[in-house]
Formats: sequence, C-alpha cells, structure tokens
Amino acid sequence: MAVVFANTNEMSHEEWLSARRNGIGGSDAAAIAGLNKWKSPIAVYLEKTGQAPEESVSNEAAYWGTMLEDVVAQEFSKRTGLKVRRKNAILQHPEHSFMLANVDRLIVGEKAGLECKTASEHLKSEWRDDEVPAQYLIQCQHYMAVTGFDSWWIAVLIGGNKFIYKKIERDEEIIQYLIEIESNFWNNHVLKKNPPMFDGSDASSDLLKALYPTAKFDEEIELPPTAQELISKYEQAKQEEEEAVTRRKEAENQLKSMLGDYERAFAGERIITWKNVVSHRVDTKLLKAKYPHIYQEVAKESVARRFSIK
Repeated sequence: MAVVFANTNEMSHEEWLSARRNGIGGSDAAAIAGLNKWKSPIAVYLEKTGQAPEESVSNEAAYWGTMLEDVVAQEFSKRTGLKVRRKNAILQHPEHSFMLANVDRLIVGEKAGLECKTASEHLKSEWRDDEVPAQYLIQCQHYMAVTGFDSWWIAVLIGGNKFIYKKIERDEEIIQYLIEIESNFWNNHVLKKNPPMFDGSDASSDLLKALYPTAKFDEEIELPPTAQELISKYEQAKQEEEEAVTRRKEAENQLKSMLGDYERAFAGERIITWKNVVSHRVDTKLLKAKYPHIYQEVAKESVARRFSIK
C-alpha cells in the first residue's frame, strides 16, 4: 500500500511542481521507457535536477485536459456505476521512495484507480478496440506499482464527442521492468547528476531548441573524441536515408506512370491517388523587387540554427 508523500489540498502549483522533483511520476515513467511522444529521458532528468527550461508557450491540449478531467470522471461514473473520489495527495511507493504517483481518481470500494484523458480526433485510431496508447499503459502500470492496486481504468474523451473507457489489469512483468529502469534512472542519473544521452525523438529535438535557441556568434570549441564516432553514425544514417528516399521515389514514379492521366487507381484493397492540387503562394522575390516598402512591413525575421558536418 502506498504512503502519502505530500498532501496537495492547499499546495500551490509551484509547490506541486517542486514536490514532483522528488521522484518519478507516471508520465515520467513512460518518458524514461522511451514511450512518451512529448517528453524524452533527458527532459525528465533536467526537470528533476531543476535545470529544465521554462515553457514559453502554454500547452493548449494540457490545459483542456486539466479543465475536462472532472467531466471525464463524472461521465465514467455515470456509464459504469462506479463511484470515484479524488486523492488530494502525492503517493509514494512503500519500498522504492523514488516512485511517486499523482493519480486522477480512485475507485471507491475497490483496489483500482482511474486515469482521465482527452484526445484529438486524429488520434482516435490509437484507441481502437482494446488498444491503449503505450505511454498511458505504462503510466497506469506505474500507478499500480506505487499503490499496489490490481487494476486501473482509463477513460478518454476523443474529439470532444466520443467517450471510451477501458480496464487495464495489473501486469507484474511490466511493473518489475518499470521498477528496474526507474531505479537505474534515479540512482545512476538524477542522484549522481549524470545526464542521460539525447535520443532521436522529436521531444529531444524540441528540448535542444529550447535549451540552445541561438549560437554564440563566431565562437568555437573542440569536441571530445567520442564526437568522431557520432559523426560516423550520422553520416552512415544519412546515406541510408538518402538510399531509402531514392527507393521510395522510384516506386512512387513507377506507380505514377501506371496512373498516367487518371486521378485514382485500385491495387487490391489499396487506393492510389494522384490528384490536382491548386495552391496560391506569395512570390517573395517579386514582392521585394516591385514593392520593397511593403515587403519590409510584412517581412518577419526568425532565428534558427542550421546543423551541418563538413
């Protein structure tokens, strides 16, 4: 049974964020396992060590997820007949103190909890049949690890008009795996101030942009010997990528030649289209040449960093 790490009744948002730095939560677990689309392991490390960059833009999806949490919980109770209650506390694993849980709801009278989600319409395929997105499956198993509960429900409002709920059973194999990777992450990275490597996820790319938005002009450093190995990996992957693009284009062009003047074709159960698309774009070179004053008024300067190896 979990112990109460901190009561959240009168806790400010800043205090809550500070408390979360004392351990690994459910969404952190999915990131450490490499299954969180929006957060990488290095991002979790920076958060726990107080080095994460401040978010300059509020996350609209996260905002509405929080706002609609109570609506999702109420609808779950209405459809299942199960009573739910809040647990105004951050829970802690009784043995592994680095494992924390900030659960949405607990099921009254059962050793079970409820995770409330919202999702956009274009993600509905991830919830088809019995499927649960991997990052949320890991999140719920983490909660079961902390609480000792036997199951966890997950309810999601998709596109604002489709409601789904599913039950996730406790999986001891997954839980043991989570305890191992979270223990390794906490003890060998966070406590030792030893950052994990950046991975190839979009989350890592976005984090690097936030950490280092601009370069120090005309300044240079000497990289360690390990950089040579990374350069080799980069160049090999780039070559493989170019070869894959060539193979794709070859298949695409041969299919286009089969379509000829036709817009649509069928190949077994697959539909192939080569449609007319009309687009209107501003010719910036012409605008700058003919109307330089207007161009200066509407031109927007942006700064980005371009990576290259010569």
